[in-house]
Amino acid sequence: MGLWRGIVLLLAFMIIGRGEGQLVENFYSLSCPNVESIVQQAVSTKFNETVVTIPATLRLFFHDCFVQGCDASIMIASPNNDAEKDAPDNISLAGDGFDTVVKAKQAVEQACPGKVSCADILAIAARDVVVLAGGPSFNVELGRRDGLISQASLVTGNLPEPTFNLTQLNTIFAKNNLSQNDMIALSGAHTIGFSHCSRFSDRLYSFSSSSSVDPSLNSTYAQQLEAACPQNVDPNIVFDLDPVTPQTFDNVYYQNLVAGMGLLTSDQVLYTDPTSQPTIVDFANNPGDFNGAFIAAMRKLGRVGVKTGNDGEIRIDCTAFNS
Repeated sequence: MGLWRGIVLLLAFMIIGRGEGQLVENFYSLSCPNVESIVQQAVSTKFNETVVTIPATLRLFFHDCFVQGCDASIMIASPNNDAEKDAPDNISLAGDGFDTVVKAKQAVEQACPGKVSCADILAIAARDVVVLAGGPSFNVELGRRDGLISQASLVTGNLPEPTFNLTQLNTIFAKNNLSQNDMIALSGAHTIGFSHCSRFSDRLYSFSSSSSVDPSLNSTYAQQLEAACPQNVDPNIVFDLDPVTPQTFDNVYYQNLVAGMGLLTSDQVLYTDPTSQPTIVDFANNPGDFNGAFIAAMRKLGRVGVKTGNDGEIRIDCTAFNS
């Protein structure tokens, strides 16, 4: 009797847990067992077309999860240009990230029509691009459903800004149940990708009344930035976030911060603030510590605000609601 009661209680807990948005690694083991290899193939094909696939897809995942949770609401295309992707903070998201998810979804639909959410495909693709860039692999929890709301007005105030200090960064990550350690590890995604000159030009030309150049910038690095991003530069010009190994997912980002080569204010502050500096030094010296922290943080990020069970829907086309 005791054994049966235990099994019934266990099943009850499992059902309750599911209702609270619990994700599981083998969610599609029956409905679409090859989903991860199908997505991986699509991501790899897209990467062979353009290396921008890697930072674009990873950034897309962050921007999706920080606004209404990981529900692929970032993917919606609105005829009125008022969806999440149309918000000022999202305009700079590279089209290759969106295209990666769309192509992967089309491939998955051929094999398992109507079974796999765009939110889960984006989560898998984000892991796959990290691996393609030489970063650590990890198991992705699945079972998300796609959101039914995508509004540009919901983005404001929910994404970290390049000018943020440590307190502001911690506050916005804490809203998503992410710790300072998680924030620092996820900032390591800046080991790949690039930023537009306008996001950091204030550090070169108008930092303060006493110094036009941010004194926390390495002087040689500042000269490189000024050469690449002169005042009134073409707004489309970009600069690598990690100038040393810009296409490799590694811990060099943290080594750059120690050397005064953080591109954004929100990067360099992680080293200049004594509260976060020890973690930066640790990640700079120990790639294993960074990789472990990054994996843990990515799994936590993937649980933010997820829709499961009967919430949301499984979109047929990632860029449009079903109805």
